[in-house]
Amino acid sequence: MVDVTHIFGGPWRLPTAVALEDQVRQAMASAGVTPPATIALDGKLHRYQTGSKGQPGHDKPGWYVFFPDGVPAGMFGDWRTGVSNTWRADIGRELTGEELASVARRQAEARTARDAKASSAADSVDLIWSQAGPASPDHPYLMRKGVGAHGLRITGDGRLMAPLFNTDGTLSSLQYIDAEGGKLYHPGGATGGKYWSVGLLEGDLIYIAEGFATAATIHEVTGKPCVVAYSASNLVPVTGAVAASHPSARLVIVADNDASGVGQRYGEQASARHGAKLILVPILGDANDYRAAGHDLAALLNPSVDQWLIPADDFSAQPAPISWLVKGWLQDRALIMVHGPSGGGKTFLVLDWVLTMASGARQWNGRKVRPGPVVYLAGEGHQGLRGRVAAWKQHHGVASLSMWLSKGGCDLNTRDGLRRVTDAVRELPVTPAVIVVDTLHRFLNGDENKAQDAKTMLDACAELMEVFSCAVVLVHHTGVSDEAQHRARGSSAWRGALDIEVSVVPQDNGTMQVVQRKSKDAELAEDITVELMSVPIVGWLDEDGEQVTSAVVSLSERQHQPKGHPKAGQYQQTFRRAWEHGGCVWRDSLPFVDRDALREVFLIDGISEKAVRNYLNPNADHKPVSVLIQSSYIAPTQGGWHIVQAEWVAQLRMVRSAPSAPERT
Repeated sequence: MVDVTHIFGGPWRLPTAVALEDQVRQAMASAGVTPPATIALDGKLHRYQTGSKGQPGHDKPGWYVFFPDGVPAGMFGDWRTGVSNTWRADIGRELTGEELASVARRQAEARTARDAKASSAADSVDLIWSQAGPASPDHPYLMRKGVGAHGLRITGDGRLMAPLFNTDGTLSSLQYIDAEGGKLYHPGGATGGKYWSVGLLEGDLIYIAEGFATAATIHEVTGKPCVVAYSASNLVPVTGAVAASHPSARLVIVADNDASGVGQRYGEQASARHGAKLILVPILGDANDYRAAGHDLAALLNPSVDQWLIPADDFSAQPAPISWLVKGWLQDRALIMVHGPSGGGKTFLVLDWVLTMASGARQWNGRKVRPGPVVYLAGEGHQGLRGRVAAWKQHHGVASLSMWLSKGGCDLNTRDGLRRVTDAVRELPVTPAVIVVDTLHRFLNGDENKAQDAKTMLDACAELMEVFSCAVVLVHHTGVSDEAQHRARGSSAWRGALDIEVSVVPQDNGTMQVVQRKSKDAELAEDITVELMSVPIVGWLDEDGEQVTSAVVSLSERQHQPKGHPKAGQYQQTFRRAWEHGGCVWRDSLPFVDRDALREVFLIDGISEKAVRNYLNPNADHKPVSVLIQSSYIAPTQGGWHIVQAEWVAQLRMVRSAPSAPERT
């Protein structure tokens, strides 16, 4: 018999149970499905509890079917959210045609098992619903909520029943509501994308809300139909279904204002994806709570003006803490730029951030991460990028990523280019948490030095942020001269529009210093030093049979440690910018920083007038001027400060405009 195992790099061995379970968990997490405590690969349909509602005695919306034989494969999902994904094991090589066919058969068997369970549940709820009597408006739950029954039915043990229908009008599941407001779904019934309407679903205006009591309240106040989506995560598919079946109706989503922000987040996604208006209840709670607290719900839902101007008291009533994707570095729904010299490692840094998010990991170098899908618009270097992603997955032991990459660049700041990107992203099964544009030059139609061309690109980024409720990261180059290494190349309009600006500065010892130049809504993050670690990619050989390697970012043990105060290095960067802003002035053979120039730089960075006065005070502890004086970096002089630290002076002398230029006074 001919030995063909060398074709596949040796005989394939079934991965261990632990490795398979890890792969399954990674796939579930990437799809937004909470994995169960234990996973059985036995070819049977398993249901389990998920999320905060998954407590003993409640429903089990999570499900999976995995077959262990051959190449392990199957399906998993969540009936509550409507997620349903196929899965097969990663065995470290391409599958043969026979193996692919076997995987397809197993996935079809899993789908059949899922559908059979859902069909059985649908038959049960049809029978239960048809035999139940109408609910009375004096039911304790309805009395407490102050709403009518509106077609609810009652079980033999006194629980209310609300139906969940498919778009074709067939019954899919039931929600049971007890006297105290406890809710659970009928076991096995599909709930994702299913809904019900309080009031006849017709007319030119349709409201959409989460729970029955909220929808009933809205219907009673407005006289208009209100669709019950049953959960925040169901707002997106339900809004899509209603939009498709009632294309001429105006849709208004009334989102719950819960402390976690879940209602607002899913409401914004549904609004952006399907063009519905979003109303967020201005107090903690839902529309029913708003009315019960004595507020005018009718005025909220049908304002007499467009409320373009709102009272400051309402605007500031609820706290709005910064939401981070990577704590301190990537802000949610923000415009971020990472710049550095060509070949300086900026793409490696950005990849490390977004791949961490896409892998489902919760930390990046000790900083909290919020996992989420990633869209990476890559305008160049696809061959190298392919290796970088493969090396990162191998180095971090990641089997799958919730990430999509473009095949090339486009003119994003044109109507056709923006439409191409938005249409492609809308086709994805998820909404991205971040969109990366790498590099800016490859996606810009025009001149990066012209403010008008910069504005069209910034407008396109704002459109992406609005439509998908995501962050946008621009990867850009710095100029070629030494004095331009602290800022992005091109028009000053770029920096003015950014929420966060980050520089990647290569060091002489091979490391890269990561410096945050601007953070509009938070304090600047401390500088960090990273380096590239070479990773041989398993199974990748070049045309000469030699090992292919790439690199991944690693926190360097050689961290840049500024002398004295921990923020001295950060304050140095600000003083250097002020020196350049004032014209690179020298006095008495030393760099001179004008007080007015430093004040203007602080104001450009968004620091308030009151705070700037404190920053300029030489006696204010831990503030820039005080810290640099105490660290012997600067010395006061008439109208400003001399830079006196020898290494710093030598560095600035290298960028002095001309040796023969007279000193300016």
